[in-house]
Formats: sequence, structure tokens, C-alpha cells
Amino acid sequence: MGGAVSAGEDNDDLIDNLKEAQYIRTDKVEQAFRAIDRGDYYLDDYRDNAYKDLAWKHGNIHLSAPCIYSEVMEALKLQPGLSFLNLGSGTGYLSTMVGLIIGPFGVNHGVELHKDVVEYAREKLDDFIKNSNSFDKFEICEPVFVVGNCLEISTDSHQYDRIYCGAGVQKDHENYMKVLLKIGGILVMPIEDQLTQITRTGQCSWESKNILAVSFAPLVQQSRADGEKPDAVQLPPVTVRSLQDLSRIYIRRTLRELSAEESPDKGLKVPQKRKRRRCRRRRINTYVFVGNQLIPQTVESEEEEQTEEEHKEVEEEEERDIGDIEILKQVNVLRDQIMALPLPESLKAYLLYYREK
Repeated sequence: MGGAVSAGEDNDDLIDNLKEAQYIRTDKVEQAFRAIDRGDYYLDDYRDNAYKDLAWKHGNIHLSAPCIYSEVMEALKLQPGLSFLNLGSGTGYLSTMVGLIIGPFGVNHGVELHKDVVEYAREKLDDFIKNSNSFDKFEICEPVFVVGNCLEISTDSHQYDRIYCGAGVQKDHENYMKVLLKIGGILVMPIEDQLTQITRTGQCSWESKNILAVSFAPLVQQSRADGEKPDAVQLPPVTVRSLQDLSRIYIRRTLRELSAEESPDKGLKVPQKRKRRRCRRRRINTYVFVGNQLIPQTVESEEEEQTEEEHKEVEEEEERDIGDIEILKQVNVLRDQIMALPLPESLKAYLLYYREK
């Protein structure tokens, strides 16, 4: 594939660049990426690097490069109601985006080796639900995370429609991963330095397709004393939603649909951000190692640098044109409608997922 995308100024800018580079190709994937700010999953001291197309690691916390996540989301071919398993779920960033697409009647499970990272993922999910206005634009299948080794999942575990493994898989573990997949399901994982899409076409048949050259840290295999049996990882149960939860889903859906019918543009009061003019860069097929991942790298020619210099004055003028525009606070229509209902405050709080904003 081509070179990495250029760094963005913010999350929307990063997504624009991923679209331009054809890493993001479908509307539903774009919407999920825009809804969840990648910077929110960084520690505060490192947030300035959130919108670069690079992987990030701090201690046990790890995020893959945006172009990798884009290819994974596209390759999974997500649809509402599907079941999803994230092996090496990390911060929960990918799992939460998946949840926005598969919706409230899907299944969204994650297995992560490190307990501190699972706690971090739960905190980030809670923060997204309670503080992000984007949350109210979707119906989410909230991810459920468990602590455990991905290579020690109980043999009687249920199967999934979609699976992603976020660590390098050895060839002798390939069949182990395939067994967790339903017939007709899709598994995306890095194997032998290739991000690979595997579709289960029958009881004993699969089709494989290489997506992107990558380099991931391998899955951790815990060492044990001779004869010691590992503790099997029990995946979360697949549960039926409660009547209360179903009521909340359908009330919120009805209010959202009514507001869209009454005023499609209501609440969209943020002036569209004017993109700075970009010169088309020629891509050179080269990759560099960053940490444990192989990342595509953009290389520019002197001719293109000269072209960018010619446009510099025009770009500065465009920035001056929009510098004094006052950005109005976006209205959360769904929240306003719920607050206006003649209901007890406790019920309103439940309908709002106990949101803080």
C-alpha cells in the first residue's frame, strides 16, 4: 500500500486524511471514527501525538496506528446485530467504535492480558458514555472486557461473527483462532507479518486475503511449571437485555427519529471547519519500524516541497479568513428532548445513561 497519511490537527482532520488516503472507505466506518476522539485514549502528557499516523505505547497501554485500525474496521465488514470478539482489546478504542456499528443487539467482548489496561478501558468507555455528545447520536453495544490470556480461552466458549486479534499470531495458533469463528464469520489478525482477513466458508473451509504488511508484537505465552494447567479464560456470557434496557433503547430511538423528522438540521450549529489547502503528495512504497509495528512512511520529493511553498501564502490567508469565526456550542437535541419529558428525574437520568453533560 501507499505511504502513511499526514498528521492531523485534531480528530476530524486525521479522519479527513485517512479518507483521502483511502484507508477509510465506507460511511459507517467514518462515522464511528469521527464519533470517538482518538486523543481521549491518550494520557494527557502525550495527547499532542494522538493525531499522527503512528502507534503509541506507554507501559502496558498501547494504540495501533490509525491506518491500521482503519483497515481492520473496513476488513471486518461490520453490520448491526453481529457478535464481536477483540483478542488483546487494550484501551477499548477499537471495541467502542465497533459497538457503534453493531448496535445494542450485538455482542461486544474483549479479552486483555493486563488488569490495569482493562481498568483503563472501562474508564475510557465510561467517560465516552457520560461526557461525549457523539454518544447520543448512536445506539451502542457496550463492550465487556475480561482479564485473561487470549491463548487460554475455554474450549467450550461460544463462537463469534467477527474477531480481531491485536497481536502477532504464530502460524501454529492460526487454527486456534479459527475455531472461535462462526461459519460465515470474518477473522482479522496479523500473521506472518501480514494483516490478514480470514472468512470461514464452511465447517472446515476458510478463505484468506492479505490486507497490509505489518509487524506486531506477538501474543504472550505464559510460561508454566511442568504439568501445571493454565486457568481457562471464561468469555463473558451472551445475555438477553432487560426490559428496562429495551425500553431505554426504544424511547431514545423514537425521540431521535422524531427530532430528525421535525428538524433535520437542528443542533448542527458548528460552522464547517475549512480545510487548509493541501498539495497532492507522491507516495513512495516504504515502511519503517516504530516500536513493535511496521508503519507506512510518506516521502516527499523536492518538487512537491517547492509546490507547497508556492501555496503557503494562500493557506495563511485562508486561515486568517476563518480566524475570527465564533464556534457555537453544539446542541444535544436528544438530551434536551429527554429533559423536557414529564417524567421523574430518576427516570430521565436512566434514559440519559446518567450522563454528566
